[in-house]
Amino acid sequence: MSNIVHAFLEKNFQGLILRPALFYSWKSSIRFEISNPFIAFSEKENLLQIFNRTTTLFEKIFDDEDEILFITDVHTSKNNPFLHKKPLNVYLKYVKQKEKLHKLQYSLLPSVFEDEAEEWACVQDVTHRFVLQCKKNEIKYLQLLKAISYEDFAHPSTILKNNPESGYDIYFINLTKKVIYHLYDDRGCDILAADKETIRFLYDQYNDWILDYDREEIDILFN
Repeated sequence: MSNIVHAFLEKNFQGLILRPALFYSWKSSIRFEISNPFIAFSEKENLLQIFNRTTTLFEKIFDDEDEILFITDVHTSKNNPFLHKKPLNVYLKYVKQKEKLHKLQYSLLPSVFEDEAEEWACVQDVTHRFVLQCKKNEIKYLQLLKAISYEDFAHPSTILKNNPESGYDIYFINLTKKVIYHLYDDRGCDILAADKETIRFLYDQYNDWILDYDREEIDILFN
């Protein structure tokens, strides 16, 4: 199944490596601000904004009939045995029908960060990649998006709460529309398209959600 990821990227996003920060790696993309940086994360107003923006963007991109790749990358050291002791619970918790998990595919990859210069990339030597092909109504995406948003805060839904020294990224790829959705944490969400016209409606309808830091570059793309 990891081959389907590679083949999809080669055909539609040539040269793109699936790793943060996706916005800076692909021209036809939009970076949306999710939380309000000027108020506390736990403020009700902010929590409502986070929930509204993450779910609205997801539901606008993924229709019920679209084929989706639900990908989880876990970045850790070669010698970290936590996945051997206890399987990753992301799919067990957020896939509705447990029989669907028989189609979950796993591959062990060299770190997706191996060619980057960041000091921390030297520690995280491997990437465990899990891939499930599914449809939107087969996953509890509302709960999952909330869990991703809460990842940097003490909360029962924390995805890697038993292994905080590891990192992870969850991607949703729309095979039908050729769009990638990456909610990297509560701060922001990157949305990439093989063809920028596919996501122009997001630029038009949710323009005030665009992260101001990258607004000039996004405005140039769509104007």
